[in-house]
Amino acid sequence: MAKEKVIFYCQSCGTESSKWMGQCPSCKEWNTFVEEAVTVKKGRQASLRQEVKAKVTKLNEIEFSGEERVTTGIAELDRALGGGIVRGSMILVGGDPGIGKSTLLLQVCKNLADQKQNILYVSGEESLQQIKLRAERIGKFGDTVSLLCETNLDVISEIVRRDPPYAMVIDSIQTMYNESIESAPGSVSQVRESTGSLLRLAKGLGMAVFVIGHVTKEGVVAGPRVLEHMVDTVLYFEGDRHATYRILRCIKNRFGSTNEIGVFEMRASGLEEVKNPSEFMLGGKPKGASGSVVACSMEGSRPILLEVQALVCRSNFGMPRRTAAGTDFNRVNLLMAVLEKRVGLQMGSCDAYVNIAGGIRMNEPAIDLGIVLALVSSYKNRPIDEKTICFGEVGLSGEVRAVNMAEQRVQEARKLGFTTCILPEVMKEVLSGMDGIRLLGVKSVKDAIDLLI
Repeated sequence: MAKEKVIFYCQSCGTESSKWMGQCPSCKEWNTFVEEAVTVKKGRQASLRQEVKAKVTKLNEIEFSGEERVTTGIAELDRALGGGIVRGSMILVGGDPGIGKSTLLLQVCKNLADQKQNILYVSGEESLQQIKLRAERIGKFGDTVSLLCETNLDVISEIVRRDPPYAMVIDSIQTMYNESIESAPGSVSQVRESTGSLLRLAKGLGMAVFVIGHVTKEGVVAGPRVLEHMVDTVLYFEGDRHATYRILRCIKNRFGSTNEIGVFEMRASGLEEVKNPSEFMLGGKPKGASGSVVACSMEGSRPILLEVQALVCRSNFGMPRRTAAGTDFNRVNLLMAVLEKRVGLQMGSCDAYVNIAGGIRMNEPAIDLGIVLALVSSYKNRPIDEKTICFGEVGLSGEVRAVNMAEQRVQEARKLGFTTCILPEVMKEVLSGMDGIRLLGVKSVKDAIDLLI
């Protein structure tokens, strides 16, 4: 017989509790427990002993020939996925409403249909006519794309088992429900059980499953954090929905690197790939303006040149205002303290505003030197040469420390026409044989300031 009882779940980590608690004992988050009614079935243990047919396999007996990947036809998405779609994988795509999640996956369906792959698009939010309207903007679709408007996972599972497609898109996981769970769709129990059902379908039938997830106002996927633990890959769309460019960032990937990003531009016909992100990041860079310098950051194996802007001015209040957009606020305060202590610049009474142009967010330590030079350039009101690029980590003693993949950074700068590169002294010796760009090594922040400002 089934017995109903009340369980409290943590929305952050999925911890269960028989009573409500203010702070989760596992993840230490506050006010994350929500109440859910669950049905407990008894008498299962005896029958389970007879049904178990699992077999233990030794590791040396397992044969592995490498995962087979199918490209999506979108190079930026393939980069974020680690080379393409792996059969039987489950991919979670999260992002703000209207940022382009459904549009991107509909484009993936179109490209896979061009490769004669069977695709099933399951929508719980839009009608067939709405999906058709968006599809007509994207282009002509093949005959292998099927649509289904359904939210009952039992019905979806039965349809899929009858004729398994190569890939299935679920839009969105918060609208799906399992009849065995009495909670409302979108609740912690429903999201967790729905993801588990889809995961069993993906692994059992060997099909790829794309799951669209809504995000909360904090920017994380709605529902328990266990949702991200269950899937194979987690992709997040970043950027303002009113802006032109979108960043697809890989947070988790069991089949590739988690440091890769894809850059897209939203157009009337859908999302278009940005082949060279450095070019659009530097588009519109002012000429002869102080407080602007080009730095180089790495996202996975891709170097990205970006403009670091700073504005330093005298404060009219007792408490100076500090703002950082696109980078870590505390890191900016730390670098300003280094400038005041090690270089002697009196910035304690100044307002400081730091911005990474282009709407992208970068936290790599290699842009420290760019932030420092932009701050000093604005403070002294002296512009830095437009054809100069810099990178390097700044320590608390004011030293400029080495960073990884310096050769790729310099090659990207040379390709875009930069003539001078400021880099750590220890890296200059490694790159001494590179032609077409002048390399200036610096040991400290003071050396870099003396060279440029």
